[in-house]
Amino acid sequence: MKRYVSAAMIDVLLVLVFAASGRRSHEEALTLAGLATTAWPFLTGLAAGWLVTWQLYRDKFDPLSVFPTGVVAWASTLVVGMLLRVISGQGTAFSFILVAASFLALFLIGWRALNRTVRARRPLA
Repeated sequence: MKRYVSAAMIDVLLVLVFAASGRRSHEEALTLAGLATTAWPFLTGLAAGWLVTWQLYRDKFDPLSVFPTGVVAWASTLVVGMLLRVISGQGTAFSFILVAASFLALFLIGWRALNRTVRARRPLA
């Protein structure tokens, strides 16, 4: 259970870092309300990705896996996040979609790939 909670917390933290960095790069206030406004669509997408992955791979669900967990988390965070931004009247310029896709892939897939690499290099005890 600890693996699930830890992985979920890392994902949430990284989505919040993504939202905060976006607000900062556009010189928007880093208030709790502002961060929540920017982050909620992506956090909702992240939750959807976790639920889909867990439902499809329940018997073999590994929150640390690059595929399917990392890839599905990335894709759902991006797609659901952008759809919710459109519905809520927030911007979805093509350049923003590309930047979001890149950063979210680096964050949500990248930490899992790095974790796998580090674990693979550890000597067996």
